[in-house]
Amino acid sequence: MTELSMSVPGAKAYSPGLLAVYDWLVLGVNARLLWRCKPSELLELYDRRVSNEHLDVGVGSGFFLDRCRFPSTTPRICLFDLNANSLGFTAARIARYRPEAHCGDVLAPLPFTAGRFNSVGMNALLHCLPGTMATKSSAFANVARCMSAGAPLFGCTVVNVPQRMHWLARRVMRNLNRKGVFSNLEDTPEALERALSEHFDAVSVRLVGCVAIFEARARPSVNR
Repeated sequence: MTELSMSVPGAKAYSPGLLAVYDWLVLGVNARLLWRCKPSELLELYDRRVSNEHLDVGVGSGFFLDRCRFPSTTPRICLFDLNANSLGFTAARIARYRPEAHCGDVLAPLPFTAGRFNSVGMNALLHCLPGTMATKSSAFANVARCMSAGAPLFGCTVVNVPQRMHWLARRVMRNLNRKGVFSNLEDTPEALERALSEHFDAVSVRLVGCVAIFEARARPSVNR
């Protein structure tokens, strides 16, 4: 792991041990029982929006990249994450696609040429980034600069909507925020929509349980 990722709890949490059980624990138990959003909701999103020139930011275990349907059998996939464990795990999982992997911070400018990517996935990342949605919006700005005009950005994040959460979900969310693994107590669907709208067009945010699933389109002016 990089020195930076070791200092960021949201990235540090992705140890080899967690990644070994990630699909079962995070996508199975947590997503279904705590956040009430089935992985199939997100896999369908990948199937609809992923392109043959794709960037995935915050790659987790690579579950969706491994299972989604790309437009061709030879997509060019770029992985970007602060945690080298996640990058290595995902790269090995989708080795058949020969992905390109970069370790870095999405809150800083990305090392890619303007307009390179025709789709970007940002799945289960925002709730792990430090700060409020207003500060996290710099991630959207950085990603937008390397997207082609009209390219889709899509993904999800757990938001704080107490009225849609049972007592255990509220308790777990508070605990994860206390540990620094999550930083989302001020994240709402409305704040997410505002942050996306600063940098993208055709913004859509919908709630499934307490997970905000979002889609947006890169603006033509971004890459001029």
